[in-house]
Amino acid sequence: MTLNIRSCALVTRFADTRVAESAGLLAQHLASRGIAPLALDDEIDRFDGAKVSGVSEAELAARADLVVAIGGDGTLLFAAGLVAERGTPLLGINRGRLGFLTDVLPADMIVSVDAALAGDAEIDERRLLAAELRTASGLAGARGLGLNDVVMQKSQSGHLLDFETYINGCYVNTHGGDGLVVASATGSTAYALSCGGPIVEPGLDAIVVAPICPHTLSDRPIVISAKSVVEVRLVDRPDTRAEVTCDGRTLGAMELGETLLVSPSAHKITLLHPRGYDYFRLLRSKLHWGQRSFDPPR
Repeated sequence: MTLNIRSCALVTRFADTRVAESAGLLAQHLASRGIAPLALDDEIDRFDGAKVSGVSEAELAARADLVVAIGGDGTLLFAAGLVAERGTPLLGINRGRLGFLTDVLPADMIVSVDAALAGDAEIDERRLLAAELRTASGLAGARGLGLNDVVMQKSQSGHLLDFETYINGCYVNTHGGDGLVVASATGSTAYALSCGGPIVEPGLDAIVVAPICPHTLSDRPIVISAKSVVEVRLVDRPDTRAEVTCDGRTLGAMELGETLLVSPSAHKITLLHPRGYDYFRLLRSKLHWGQRSFDPPR
């Protein structure tokens, strides 16, 4: 894919000084190539003197031809949320811990960005999940998109949630626990994994439905078609209240009688990877597969 890049948005978090260093270096490099670097208004004074145009979130989404996320997977998820409805390609520079999505090492940043600008990158399209809250009377409420997952979880510590799940209108189970994760194949290595869910290869059209801390040991994660519609309803319990998030961003509160619907979205996110990208090599590296205590990293 040949990219016609005139402006590039740099999305990052500056809590780590190494992030500021990488962001400033990349901003200067882009400017030297005649590409306008963009950043959110409240971050432009952190770019070590590089000339960066400050824009709002809406303007960033409208103007950026390419988005480079510098940080961890959370940073890339935030960036994906900004351009979720536009399909703007994203490249992730790993300055975080795991980096399942931000897979470019800092030492390879400039080379990888230049390759992406030249159209020499592997294209990886990931489908988004669409979440919708509905009132007890069935009226549509808040809506959101998630690359990784949609999570319903209890809003009060020390209280169980009772809730029912339906898939394509068919009753599945009544659960007691801390909540539920509905994850895409991309998000199978995130929160769903910590709930005992399986790792799903990103190319599969599948969704993981994983209970959070279920009270019944037989209440296990399941894998369903990505074409499915998952419906979650709270069951009567005193002071029942839950919170719903999309990729960690709050969608809204959910109370008794209300419904959460999670379905496949028509929107996709386009991730750019360096040539030779190997998902299974990434898993081995991040999860330390195939290594004994005395083996060097591979």
